[in-house]
Amino acid sequence: MAPCEGTTTTAPPTDTGPLRVLIDGAGADLVPIWDRGLTYGDGLFETVLIRDGKPCQWPRHLARLTLGCARLGIPAPPLERLEDEVRNLLQGIDTAVLKILMTRGIGGRGYGPCADPQPRRALLLYPLPTWPEDWGTDGVSVRFCLTRTSQNRTLAGIKHLNRLDSVLARAEWTDPQIAEGLMLREDGQVIGGTMTNLFLWTGTTLLTPVLDLAGIAGTVRALTLEMASRQGLDCRERDLPPRALREAPGLFLTNSLIGVWPIRRLDGRDYDLGRLPWSLLKAVGAAAQVAEWPKR
Repeated sequence: MAPCEGTTTTAPPTDTGPLRVLIDGAGADLVPIWDRGLTYGDGLFETVLIRDGKPCQWPRHLARLTLGCARLGIPAPPLERLEDEVRNLLQGIDTAVLKILMTRGIGGRGYGPCADPQPRRALLLYPLPTWPEDWGTDGVSVRFCLTRTSQNRTLAGIKHLNRLDSVLARAEWTDPQIAEGLMLREDGQVIGGTMTNLFLWTGTTLLTPVLDLAGIAGTVRALTLEMASRQGLDCRERDLPPRALREAPGLFLTNSLIGVWPIRRLDGRDYDLGRLPWSLLKAVGAAAQVAEWPKR
């Protein structure tokens, strides 16, 4: 496969700019200003960890992308074509973050989508963010956010482009010692972090917020539930009030880039990390970084 001809380098390797961009399979970094992803947030995205030049948890990301397209009524991209474009984009790249962005495409003024949408897909390759290495072993400090999550059963679980809830919540703190903020639904139940899924360990049972009204069903969240079940742990999805977190023996966070972060402190309350099921956390952290292409 030929390298990405025309792939643009739009910024130096920093946390703010992509290293490479492909739009609809071609090297470009511009879209029409009337694209519905820009005018209405009419689209969705995936964030994929790249290790050894290959995507981690690729089938899970494709499954969620396909589900999101079905929910929004956007034609899903041919998966083999998408995979070929990703392979092309990753030529010569070892470690990075891949963002797959899908919009309904261009459209005129007004909310009504056209009957025959021509979706746009963009692939953006970013440098992998760096966090303190000990956050995965010694835990992180987190806080509750004042900003609540919006609730919509149709949008719950998928990574749609309307992420202003998380943007406003993340703007609530600047302390670099705070790794993440936890968000509540309008009814006061905890939904997860601004960028993470939350797990609560009771000492015998693993609990995670139910995502039927809000939140994102993370790929590593699904991996955690599967691996916990394989280890014979009792796993349940349920509503979790803030009080349950404060009284819990242990908490931890997951997402596709961080893998697993145990929570060391929440709003001034310290947790004994030794009470967490570390065999599960280590297994999930390792499995989340397994990079491979599926066999065709």
